[in-house]
Amino acid sequence: MTAAAPERQDQGLPGDALALAGGPLGRHASARAASWPATVLPLLVAAAVTMALSVLQRSHCIQKGWAGSDQFWHGCFSDLPSLYQLGRLHDGLGSYLTGSGTTSDHPVLSGSLLALLGGLVPDGAFLDQTRWFVLLWAVVATACALGIVWLTAATRPRHAALAAHVALSPVLLLAAMVSVDLFGVVLVSAGLWLWARRQPLAAGVLLGLAVTARTYPLLVLLALLLLGVRTGRFAAVGRALLGAVVAVAVVLVPFLLGNPGAILRSIDVWWQSAPGLGSVWMLPQLVGLDPLPPGLATLLSIATGVLALLAGTVFALRPGPRPTLAQVSLVLVALVLLTGKAFPVQASLWLVPLVALCGLRWRDHLVWAGAEALHFAMVWLYVAGLSTPNRGLPPGWYAVFLLLRVAGVAWLVVRVWRTHAAVPARREPVPTAYAPPGEDTSAAVDDVDDEEDDDELAGDFAGAPDRLLVRIT
Repeated sequence: MTAAAPERQDQGLPGDALALAGGPLGRHASARAASWPATVLPLLVAAAVTMALSVLQRSHCIQKGWAGSDQFWHGCFSDLPSLYQLGRLHDGLGSYLTGSGTTSDHPVLSGSLLALLGGLVPDGAFLDQTRWFVLLWAVVATACALGIVWLTAATRPRHAALAAHVALSPVLLLAAMVSVDLFGVVLVSAGLWLWARRQPLAAGVLLGLAVTARTYPLLVLLALLLLGVRTGRFAAVGRALLGAVVAVAVVLVPFLLGNPGAILRSIDVWWQSAPGLGSVWMLPQLVGLDPLPPGLATLLSIATGVLALLAGTVFALRPGPRPTLAQVSLVLVALVLLTGKAFPVQASLWLVPLVALCGLRWRDHLVWAGAEALHFAMVWLYVAGLSTPNRGLPPGWYAVFLLLRVAGVAWLVVRVWRTHAAVPARREPVPTAYAPPGEDTSAAVDDVDDEEDDDELAGDFAGAPDRLLVRIT
């Protein structure tokens, strides 16, 4: 009997670059354990370099400060200094928990992290304090980035080089220092890793903590639920959801007692806000029409968000090979981002580890990242132009780059959808990651990274037959 196509270790990097990242095991290697560190450790170094470059890219603002439009001309804007000042974060975590001064528009766990870092800032001139605050976040962000790389590699150990999509991502370099989104991303990555290791309760706890740091982990939990419906593995999904609920409750208890307003503050701010940067609902005002009122923008965002969830549901439950948890999560997260009332540059960090876990090709990653990089540069020129029109980017041109970014994110959805559609019926997994000498290791379909052999994220879904499918005719 002919062996099934082997798992390949080289999908995260171009073939010639694998030597720089440790490379895959040779065909005569004795143990996979020897190659996993050889692949992952260089990627951890690469991630640290990426984060150092991200800090270096903000060097002008670190030297001169974040006041005025200079931060936009130099592309070194960050939310952190204004959050530190307006939220009175210097008062620390205790003040945030009791509601006695410190405030934050972020979900409560991210707000707690901001307050904790603010409390560590030494006294001094305001510019020095903001420098300390930004650099403290740089340390935490680097730890988060390293954690995401490690967790991504550990979640797909036979394809550990896929973690290069995180370590070398231009999106990580550009957006990591804008806000604290990486904190939520590392919690989601830990939750997916634990699910892959068949620890649904612990996975749910981490995903629940992530929900209190960002809102998008709710979509990852929805992806779990949809695949649970498809497979009938309700017990495992139920444990994950229970863990998430317990984690959210534990985080919220101190705020219920001391600062209940903090729990819904981020939702209230979103509900009442006008369409924000990056959102398609900002297009009318960019092309010279009247801006959408906040209430109408909220209604449109919710309505199209529901359609996005329905599309993700169809993807998860349609007949054919079962998509992976990462694939369903990416489709849901990307579509909801595209329909949201705001799509800030840092929100794209949510997609980075999902791109890696889906096993997308570097060409697809770079198409998306290129659109993100262009938008990143142009959004600050547009914002600066609001105060200095003769130097900034005109609104109509910003609309072009906004749509280009939308097309880049949509491209990821299309590639995941089409790649999964090209996967033939699943075969029994090969017990080793490499083929016998002389056997052809090329994929049957150009854009398929051996998902048909094994789903490393399956966790408790592994081996389960499909119980419910939805056919759209």
